[in-house]
Amino acid sequence: MNGLLNIVSLILGLCAWMIPIVILLKKNTSQRNAIKGIVISFICALLAMLMQMMETKQVVARNDWSALMDTQGAVVFGAMVLIVVVAILNGIIWVRLFDPSVPEE
Repeated sequence: MNGLLNIVSLILGLCAWMIPIVILLKKNTSQRNAIKGIVISFICALLAMLMQMMETKQVVARNDWSALMDTQGAVVFGAMVLIVVVAILNGIIWVRLFDPSVPEE
C-alpha cells in the first residue's frame, strides 16, 4: 500500500479538475447536470485530500519522521492548489448557470 494512496489521490485530484473543465467545454449542459458535476468535483477533491491524510498517518505509524518532514511542504502546497483550482472552476460554472447578465455562448 506504499504509494497507492498517493496515486489514488492524484487520480481523484485530476478528476476534480477535469469534471468542471468538461462541463465548461460542453455547449448544452443542463443546470441539473452542471450542479451534479460541481458536487462530484468537490467530493473528488475532498477524497483526494483524505487520501493524503491517510498517507501521512501511515508515515507517522512507521515513525518515518524524515519522510514526513521532507514531504509536508509539498503536500500542503498541492492541497492549496487543488482547492483553489477546483473552487475557481466550479465558481465559473456556478456564475454561468445562475447569473443572468452572463451571455450564453
